[in-house]
Amino acid sequence: DQAMAAKEILKWDFVDPERIAVWGHSGGGSATLNLMFQYPEIYKTGISLAAIANQLTYDNIYQERYMGLPQENLEDFVNGSPMTYAKNLEGNLLYIHGTGDDNVHFQNAVEMEDALIKSNKQFRSFYYPNKNHSIYGGVTRLHLYNMMSEYILNNL
Repeated sequence: DQAMAAKEILKWDFVDPERIAVWGHSGGGSATLNLMFQYPEIYKTGISLAAIANQLTYDNIYQERYMGLPQENLEDFVNGSPMTYAKNLEGNLLYIHGTGDDNVHFQNAVEMEDALIKSNKQFRSFYYPNKNHSIYGGVTRLHLYNMMSEYILNNL
């Protein structure tokens, strides 16, 4: 849906198709990765925070409630995981995760980066030491949003 809306917006005369960006946190971080990897012709820059890169390693209470068991539905778990499509990255990606994430475990960041590296894709990453899923705290939040703003300005 997001990509289809972006395609319509790109029809507007005042929109520069070389300056389309997307960012999100948690599920939005996963959506950012999926958009960057599955619609690289649209999205030139993305910032993904605390993303679920591999649905097989996400919180089973949440994931299995909506998707069933991996043993019964493995194909959908794999197809819904952004790391499956990492080889398609073309734009600028900044990947951010807290090392103490209690919701989307840091393993997701490691697996996502491994998939990108195996596909010889260039990207940037940043880790907030001991920060949980919210990547929260006065100085931390200021640092995060300054970094995100700078990344957008430098890449668009």
